[in-house]
Amino acid sequence: MPGGAPGSAAPVIVVLRSLNLGDLLVAVPALRALRRQFPDERVVLACGLRPAPLMAATGCVDEVLALDGLVDLPERLRGAGAVVNLHGTGPRSNQVLDALDPVRRIGHAGHGWSGPSWLDGIHERERWCRLLDAHGIPADPAELDLPVPDWPPAAPGAVLVHPGAGYGSKRWPADRFAAVARVLRDRGHRVAITGSPGERALTARVAAASGADDLGGALELPALAATVAAAELVICGDTGVAHLASAYRTPSVVLFGPVSTREWGPPPGPHIALSADHARRGDPFADDPDPALLGVGAADVLAAARDLLP
Repeated sequence: MPGGAPGSAAPVIVVLRSLNLGDLLVAVPALRALRRQFPDERVVLACGLRPAPLMAATGCVDEVLALDGLVDLPERLRGAGAVVNLHGTGPRSNQVLDALDPVRRIGHAGHGWSGPSWLDGIHERERWCRLLDAHGIPADPAELDLPVPDWPPAAPGAVLVHPGAGYGSKRWPADRFAAVARVLRDRGHRVAITGSPGERALTARVAAASGADDLGGALELPALAATVAAAELVICGDTGVAHLASAYRTPSVVLFGPVSTREWGPPPGPHIALSADHARRGDPFADDPDPALLGVGAADVLAAARDLLP
């Protein structure tokens, strides 16, 4: 492919997806397709701050740029052989990539770009593979596996309960998580509660009510990923941890509220998605749990866990 950043030994492919962990993990099949399509080019992924350490080890890219939002990209990438918009269809993401004056643009139609039209209601993994297919790059939505980080798991063989989520609309009540954790612990399973540093109060509450181990705020992303990969089961809401479980084929029970499993649900395999679809309000940024999430009871989660546990 012609073109490349000044001073580079090979043409550069710049891929933009400056979003959160779960958003990035559903784009892994597209990244694998790009790696195959451009084996001799240098693939640079511009992604969000938190998932950057994990994405560097996927084998899909040569360099990871950790971005805090949709910011300008380094001038050294100017003249890239191709730019790939896996971020969205808003004008800003196109502008960030257009500023590199690339030879080729790969994205959806709109804001001066050609390509396939954006479709609502399809799964995110399929969305980005469909985009690449339309640009002549074969992609398989099933190629979502990740290599396990070379990091000791914090709780090998445990049932991981992850009660947090980025927005209140996706947070199942803490007392229900605690009830599930308590029953599984009473049945002889090791149970550990995970969460980000900002969720320490939440994980401490669930751990105290259930007697489970509290790992809240204790795990950097590579350690969390390794712990998910080594878990017996993951129980969580629609968060990045759910997508980690899918990437490592770890059995999971995932609770959905404001968004549909049709668009964000786990792949076929040892995963059960639960939601009271008929009650969905559909506001992912609301402060309170979506009615579709509240329609799932602790007994529903325990039944699903029983189906997945040995």
